[in-house]
Amino acid sequence: MSVRSHQRVNTTTATHPAPATRTAPRTTALAAAGLAAIGPATWGTTYVTTTELLPPDRPLLAAALRALPAGLILLALTRRLPSGDWWWKAGVLGLLNFGAFFPLLFFGAYHLPGGVASTISAVMPLLVAGFGVGVLKVRPTRRTLIAGLVGVVGVALLVLRGSASFDLAGIAAMLVATTLMALAVVLSKRWGRPEGVSLLALTGWQLTAGGLVLAPIALAFEGVPDHFTGANLAGYAYLGIIGTAVAYALWFRGIERLPASSVAFLGLTNPVVATLAGLLLLGQTLTPWQVGGLLLVVASVLVGQGRRTAPVRKLS
Repeated sequence: MSVRSHQRVNTTTATHPAPATRTAPRTTALAAAGLAAIGPATWGTTYVTTTELLPPDRPLLAAALRALPAGLILLALTRRLPSGDWWWKAGVLGLLNFGAFFPLLFFGAYHLPGGVASTISAVMPLLVAGFGVGVLKVRPTRRTLIAGLVGVVGVALLVLRGSASFDLAGIAAMLVATTLMALAVVLSKRWGRPEGVSLLALTGWQLTAGGLVLAPIALAFEGVPDHFTGANLAGYAYLGIIGTAVAYALWFRGIERLPASSVAFLGLTNPVVATLAGLLLLGQTLTPWQVGGLLLVVASVLVGQGRRTAPVRKLS
């Protein structure tokens, strides 16, 4: 997504979308992309954090404790609640980004090898391009589509193993989860944020809405451990503060300042960081095929940002 806007994508009212974006200096766009990439890069450390620090077999509890406390903290800091139709918009985005996305993501992760799950999630740039046609009236360029396909191939080479198994329920869950997140990216771009509302407040609305959906589900199906160790608390704190509140605030900032397709490509940094974290922290090694996949993913992300001087192509 190469945006190119000197202005933030805002809404002057709760019901009016932002005008078409203009071109922005290359350095400004690259800076926005770099900050936005911190979000999915941070998510790439979730697997290591979960396996090394969190109690086992409680993915929904982990999801709820990622979303709800972070959302409540941001609400307390910003002291701003939604108004008008932003009550339901924040609810929809919170459900797409957290309340529905997290359970489906964890279900897919538990029923599929990590490589299969990551490869399915790598189709998000292509899904965002498709949703962008209907919602944003933006036609994807050939460059975007090719970069999206290269990204899927690169992730597959990076994370797939020859012994990978396929579970239809897990595949369906990952496809739905990836589709929901892609739709959330496009709707966030379409709606912007209400005038005078900070990005942290908007992030807090969504996290709280998603967390309120997740909390009762986690308690009903998993419950709470008898006790939490210091490592557990450190892991939850890291995921909630760094991996969720900060990461999603930067992610939403990128959606606001960059074209939707560009942000989607930045999501491919997730499996790259996850692989590197396993390499550095878990003593894993890379095969030549994985190195080639890594290079393809990096190339896909860079190409997916597009040429910053070209205007956004819109459907007539």
